[in-house]
Amino acid sequence: MVQPLLSVENLKTFFIKGDVEVHAVDGIDLTIYPKQIVCIVGESGCGKSMTSLSIMGLVPKPHGRVVDGQIWFGGQNLLGMTESQLSTIRGNDISMIFQEPMTSLNPVLTIGDQMTEVLLRHRNISKLQALQKVIEMLEFVGVARAKDIVKEYPHQFSGGMRQRVMIGMAMICEPKLLIADEPTTALDVTIQAQVLDLMKRMRDEFETSVMMITHDLGVVAEIADQVVVMYAGQVVESASADHLFEDPLHPYSQALLKSIPSLDEEKEILYSIPGTVPDSSKYPTGCRFAERCEWTQPSCIEKMPELREVKPGQFARCDLI
Repeated sequence: MVQPLLSVENLKTFFIKGDVEVHAVDGIDLTIYPKQIVCIVGESGCGKSMTSLSIMGLVPKPHGRVVDGQIWFGGQNLLGMTESQLSTIRGNDISMIFQEPMTSLNPVLTIGDQMTEVLLRHRNISKLQALQKVIEMLEFVGVARAKDIVKEYPHQFSGGMRQRVMIGMAMICEPKLLIADEPTTALDVTIQAQVLDLMKRMRDEFETSVMMITHDLGVVAEIADQVVVMYAGQVVESASADHLFEDPLHPYSQALLKSIPSLDEEKEILYSIPGTVPDSSKYPTGCRFAERCEWTQPSCIEKMPELREVKPGQFARCDLI
């Protein structure tokens, strides 16, 4: 039986300041297997990015902290590690593509300096060897003039080029797990398709698992093996991509799919989910989607539903199913 590469169990990440307690991530479970692409989807404010930062050990301090749960990676609990131990894993075994490449790259350092820094930190090689490997990686991710690019600065590149540099930097040490936080946001559709193809190539050639955070269900349909739908800090549905698109079970998953524009239907007004995500410091007692759900019953407001297996391999957090 194949063992999971990453296993997140009952993860809770809160922000606590005085009497205010914000439940950014509130008890999620997540499993990623080798060479698997898992997409985490949901609206802004549902806890997707904070889940990734919790895995990386980068929860903003001093108010943010992981208050419960376990994060198992390669047989080790990341939450039990010291900062020094985590720093040997970040960039080497687990890498992350952050949401905005322009702010993630250092504007006063050349691309070559920033990418070789990762190799020199984790590999026992010379700076010249590191630079050669950087050039090879830039060519792999489709950057033209790689030998010249390493001498240039981030502001000299377009958004698509900066995104490719970020992907190359994340993959330079051939990590086992790549976390990609909205890697195609603000890119035109042509570059977006190229980035998705590139990530699939990395999965195949480096045997890297990918955890992708996105709100774009078109991206999910293109790349995902497994989909985790998050809402208000919780997982509300987990299924294979095929099952989720063919037969979504949770009302929130159904609403997300209903929001996708379709060329086959003539609609003057696009569907949008009514209301907003509830305040993460004042979650309701029952189902957190109840106020926005068209199927809500009195029992939904009174009791929090459990995440349960409704169909083989398909889990949902709804008692009405």
